[in-house]
Amino acid sequence: MVFNTGAALLDAIVLSVVSREPEGTYGYKITQEVRGALEVSESTLYPVLRRLQKDGCLEAYDREFGGRNRRYYKITGRGEVQLNLYQTEWKEYSDRITRLFTGGGQG
Repeated sequence: MVFNTGAALLDAIVLSVVSREPEGTYGYKITQEVRGALEVSESTLYPVLRRLQKDGCLEAYDREFGGRNRRYYKITGRGEVQLNLYQTEWKEYSDRITRLFTGGGQG
C-alpha cells in the first residue's frame, strides 16, 4: 500500500479485529487478520498490542494450547469506547476523501 499507516489507524484496526471475538484472540491470528488489510509485520503489531494493553483498551490472558501457553487479547470497555471513536472518525475522514476523489467537493 502506498499510503502511510499511522499509529491511530493501526490501533483502530487491531481493536476492530480483537472486538470480533467475545473471548479474545491470540497474537498470531490478529497479525494474520490485520495483514488482510495492511502489510505489517509481527514485530510491528506486538508493540501495538502491548501499548493498547497498557492504555487499558485490551486485557491479556494466557490459555493452554497444544501443551504451551498462548497469549490472548480481549477488548475492554475502554477499548470499545475508543473503537467507537475511531469508527466515527474514520467514517467522517473516508467520506471527505471519497468526495474529493469523486469530485463531490466539501460537505
